[in-house]
Amino acid sequence: MDIKKIAVIGAGTMGGGIAQTAAQAGYEVVLEDMKDEYVKAGFKKIQERLEKGTREGKLENREKERILSLIKTTSRLEDCKGAGLFIEAVVEKEEIKKEVFKALHVLTPDETIFATNTSSLSITRLAQTTGRPDRFIGMHFMNPAYSMKLVEVIRGLRTSDETLAIIKAVTERMGKVSVVVNDFPGFVSSRVIMSMINDAIYCLEEGVASQEGIDTIMKLGANHPMGPLQLADLMGLDICFEILEILHTELGDKYRPCPLLKKMVDAGKLGKKSGEGFYEHR
Repeated sequence: MDIKKIAVIGAGTMGGGIAQTAAQAGYEVVLEDMKDEYVKAGFKKIQERLEKGTREGKLENREKERILSLIKTTSRLEDCKGAGLFIEAVVEKEEIKKEVFKALHVLTPDETIFATNTSSLSITRLAQTTGRPDRFIGMHFMNPAYSMKLVEVIRGLRTSDETLAIIKAVTERMGKVSVVVNDFPGFVSSRVIMSMINDAIYCLEEGVASQEGIDTIMKLGANHPMGPLQLADLMGLDICFEILEILHTELGDKYRPCPLLKKMVDAGKLGKKSGEGFYEHR
């Protein structure tokens, strides 16, 4: 099966980044979200990133226009018909994702492939919602999706060899490196990264060091490109909290969210997207 058109469901940070990545690779893309204003905001961010690339000399104006011309936007799932691959990138709530896939299953032929960008939920459970578990797979893009090279490709219990091969080819065409993992809570990246972020927040709460100190230690001592608290701000503290709650339920107390993280989320300090988290973001 040769994928020519990709529908991305959810126009937020991850969905917009995935749509941009797919269009840059030459795919026709439909970017969908439940409200027009969400889709317009997501598309505007893609435009701004590409325009910044042209200003900095990293992208020719002709190439920018080519990429943008490949992306269509809509707030109607029906407008996504004809896509060979649907990549879901809505909020990290299992019931919401299931409702999306139930609706898509009715709209699309059985050979259409469904992928979820979940960072922690069971691929096998989500697949059972669709009636086509052999055509269901996880594609966990890293944030920001338009620049990070890794895609965790998660195989559910019933994911077919053919589906896996198609998705590996798609990720390669997107210029990504795919690593195949099996369906366990949090896969590899979320289990390791969220454990580090949570421990870093505990260190801050307990007064072991300042946020700058914790991040500097991990950058210089472990050669990380950014510290765990900087990474949490980039991901969104609400997203970190949601993932940790899932991992805590599935894997036990090791992943119990630090109380400081919950306080910050309750206070609306969500990181970069709200302008304030462990750091101020102007």
